[in-house]
Amino acid sequence: MVKKESRSEIRAKKHMRIRNRFSGTAERPRLAVFRSNNHMYAQIIDDTEGKTLVAASTMEKEVKAELDKTNNVDAAAYVGTVIAKRALEKGIKEVVFDRGGFIYQGKIAALAEAAREAGLEF
Repeated sequence: MVKKESRSEIRAKKHMRIRNRFSGTAERPRLAVFRSNNHMYAQIIDDTEGKTLVAASTMEKEVKAELDKTNNVDAAAYVGTVIAKRALEKGIKEVVFDRGGFIYQGKIAALAEAAREAGLEF
């Protein structure tokens, strides 16, 4: 009998392969993105210290108030602009983009493009 791996297991393996290639430093932290069925999450992480420097998600009250739905491309783009603004306020201009094992299209691409337009470099 053939056992087929679940999509979440495949994504987790992809994410570990990506994480082995790069990590965030104090000069250039990692912008980690996670997408669930209902929400989008983004964090800027310094892996040398193991600390989250900036975070944004569609679960926050002020972000959710601006959106009609929390699981579409528009919501992802809004989270991208919010995370970029918060990062620039903290003095973070350059990041390494970690797509979290997700394919770079749709919501992930929208978040990345919005963050670039708002001033983050990656």
